[in-house]
Amino acid sequence: MEQEVRDVVIVGAGPAGLQAAVHAARKKASVTVLGKGAGSSISGAHVENYLCVGGVTDGSEMLAIGRDQARRFGAEIREEDVLRIVTEEGGLFAIHTEASKLRARTVILATGTARKKLKVPGEKELAGRGVSYCVDCDANFFRNAPVAVVGNGSAAVDGALTLLGYTPEVFLVNRQLDISSELMGKLKASKVRRLDGVWVEKIQGDNAVQSLVLSDGSTLAVEGIFVELGAKGAIELAVNLGVLLDTDTMTHIDTNKRQETNIAGIYAAGDIAGQPYQMAKAVGEGCVAGWEAANYANQLKRHSAE
Repeated sequence: MEQEVRDVVIVGAGPAGLQAAVHAARKKASVTVLGKGAGSSISGAHVENYLCVGGVTDGSEMLAIGRDQARRFGAEIREEDVLRIVTEEGGLFAIHTEASKLRARTVILATGTARKKLKVPGEKELAGRGVSYCVDCDANFFRNAPVAVVGNGSAAVDGALTLLGYTPEVFLVNRQLDISSELMGKLKASKVRRLDGVWVEKIQGDNAVQSLVLSDGSTLAVEGIFVELGAKGAIELAVNLGVLLDTDTMTHIDTNKRQETNIAGIYAAGDIAGQPYQMAKAVGEGCVAGWEAANYANQLKRHSAE
């Protein structure tokens, strides 16, 4: 049976993603939101500078209301992390998550931009000299070198599996893995060396990474460490698609006023589209992205029916 094609797939379940879902669904588009609300920057935060919010409001409660709104208008929400997005023939996109695969006419990237750090000695000093935050960007620099990936989620496991294509020595340092059963099965069948129940306490090296000091007192000799805390970021997903970043800092996705990227059918909204990092901006851009993506998807369907 041929897999259903969704009109709009939104990567990110924060304010930008949920607002995009509301507006896209109201345009009668089929919409799926992928992501875990706990990963949003406003989850657990106190919000008091958002229009029409009196006093201080809990960000997690706002996200819960947003998810209910999106579902009420017909959007599907799946708490699955996205591992990669690839283009298919006919202008469609294949979205691979930790548990499934979807096909879509359009994709909205709304994952935010902050990269979580370990905040341990040596991390800042050796950033770019063995410390990396993007497997997809930097794996090629560590061919046949021993490397470690640090993290408990899907990004860390997927990163470790990806690195096996570059080097046979891949260590996965984790306190306790929180991933889907499908991804766990892939990990167990691989040659990734798991170091469970430990964490990185210190990164050592003179001019480059040489070893890690772990929480159990042991030392792990590696030449690279990939910090992958949480889900795949929009930058990693965008790089593989050929989406252009801003030319000044190369830290944000470049969009126009319609939230369009340089790739037809790919949109971006929220923090990943640049400053200011405010919920008001994220919601506004999510509105535009959802509206435009739905219009584009509906246009594609009309053309294919003619």
